[in-house]
Amino acid sequence: MGKAVRVRVRVWARDLAGRARDGWARVGRRDGGMVTSEYAMGLIAAVGFAALLYEVLTSGQVRGALQEIVGEALHGRF
Repeated sequence: MGKAVRVRVRVWARDLAGRARDGWARVGRRDGGMVTSEYAMGLIAAVGFAALLYEVLTSGQVRGALQEIVGEALHGRF
């Protein structure tokens, strides 16, 4: 086994032992989550989607279709 391979195996074994000792907490430290700019872009996208969905659902055609569905459900035969 070459020196580089032995070093890599030692580092891997030490890392594995550290994870076991820390309850695998180190795994989550690699990616701590979104940064502020990613939160901002996600929020902008969510607000844009919500506005688009609101416009679609309050349009005349969709409103009429929903009223027709509710009307048929209320006046249907049992």
